[in-house]
Amino acid sequence: MVKLEKFRELGLSEGTLKALKKKGFEEPTPIQEKVIPLLLKQDVDIIGQAQTGTGKTAAFGLPLIEKLKPSKKVKALILTPTRELAVQVAEEINSLKGSNKINVFPIYGGQSIENQISRLRKGVDIVVGTPGRVLDHIKRRTLDLSHVRYFILDEADEMLDMGFIDDVEEILSKAPDNRQILLFSATMPSRIISLAKRHMKNYKIISVKPEQLTTELTEQIYFEVSEQDKFEALCRIIDIEPEFYGLVFCRTKVDVDTVSNRLIDRGYSAEALHGDLSQYQRERILKKFKSKRANILVATDVAARGIDIIDLTHVINYSLPQNPESYVHRIGRTGRAGKEGTAITFVTPEEYRKLLFIKRIAKSEIKKKPIPKIKDVIETKKLRIKSEINSILEHNAYENYIKLAEEMLEDNKPTEVLAAVLKYAFQDELDERNYREIREVSSIDKKGKTRLFVALGRDDDLTIEKLKNMIKEYTNIQNIYLKDVRILDKFSFMTVPFEEAEIILQAFKKKKRGRKPIISKAKEKKRKAE
Repeated sequence: MVKLEKFRELGLSEGTLKALKKKGFEEPTPIQEKVIPLLLKQDVDIIGQAQTGTGKTAAFGLPLIEKLKPSKKVKALILTPTRELAVQVAEEINSLKGSNKINVFPIYGGQSIENQISRLRKGVDIVVGTPGRVLDHIKRRTLDLSHVRYFILDEADEMLDMGFIDDVEEILSKAPDNRQILLFSATMPSRIISLAKRHMKNYKIISVKPEQLTTELTEQIYFEVSEQDKFEALCRIIDIEPEFYGLVFCRTKVDVDTVSNRLIDRGYSAEALHGDLSQYQRERILKKFKSKRANILVATDVAARGIDIIDLTHVINYSLPQNPESYVHRIGRTGRAGKEGTAITFVTPEEYRKLLFIKRIAKSEIKKKPIPKIKDVIETKKLRIKSEINSILEHNAYENYIKLAEEMLEDNKPTEVLAAVLKYAFQDELDERNYREIREVSSIDKKGKTRLFVALGRDDDLTIEKLKNMIKEYTNIQNIYLKDVRILDKFSFMTVPFEEAEIILQAFKKKKRGRKPIISKAKEKKRKAE
């Protein structure tokens, strides 16, 4: 466990180190380095400021695993803004607990509350939940907070944006006096600071610098492609490159297995890496990939943690990353040690808005390029064959075949013999029927304008200046792009160029008033029949 030495220095036990090794962790992230030893050794409240994707879950999850023993009482409560994050956090802690028998259970709306009540009655050590459902259980007296030692608020600023902060305040007010509070947030709005001052005692502030969201040595491009044509596009990219050696990122384990198996069936040297593999399988696959006995590694984000390979030619986002930080983590694996690399992202028309958001936040210049055409791929293969044959000629590596060549030339013309040999050796590789046509996706009108609806108006003390400042704060879009702004009593409207509108819609997707986003596309007026 030489690679885990830095985790050992943080004070983690051998059992936890084994679990980390199985997960493929090698070195702690900056937030983990600062938070883990503090939680293990001191009973202090903590405010942690760090971006999504910096390893916050392990930062608070590992100390919980170390300090909690199985019991029938809830000892830790983790609040998250969304059901997806609740499930993700619970799964992550479960995957890190190793031989510890503590029970971790997510509770959230949209899931049977009766099933949740049944599970809570059986005994749970760590509850991960959304504020609304947690408060519901508290009011039903099916969730007892009297034994809770640790309250963790994950993505606190998101909970504020989504209107959950009052629920969070109410939950915290029911916490025992001797509890320890950990608050994690990417930003620190004044409401979050005031909440911390009211409920936290001698708290310590820990912040890590945002990662540099650029990769200068990586060319970043994207292809617009339909979901069903992604695999065909992937094959063309691999085949048109002289020496492809890259990571292909998929969203789920099922996708990883599907893509890797299809590549293998088509004759490529590919391997799959995801969380269901044993440590032995993981080590075997990484050894094979690092030694270039396999030149394609298909992986999920979690499984790819800790992989450090400096000479990758490509990172391919077969599935669009969940957020800008994940995008940067992925593409940062190319362009290392002074070598240039290429990051390719597949984007369906439905995902274009998300791509714009990633471009804006990651401050990345991601250029659109056309998918390689079949004739271009075949032409590239022909050039490669010429190059390889010329290399054999230069190195005189053909002595064992001279007699056979002379016999074949006795009754045939040299050009015909060579053509026949090329067909015999490469007809399958140069057969255009190996590729199928990729349909053009419906072009997106990126030059038009979009009318946006804002669920705030004069009754909310909204002004044109306040609206423009709010847009600029969350998207960095300048005021000059916001045209024809109308502030009415209950709501407002504005007109924005298409690309800027897509960025605004993505940025405000989770910032809601009630159940609807604060900003959405305005509904088109139906024309009256003439």
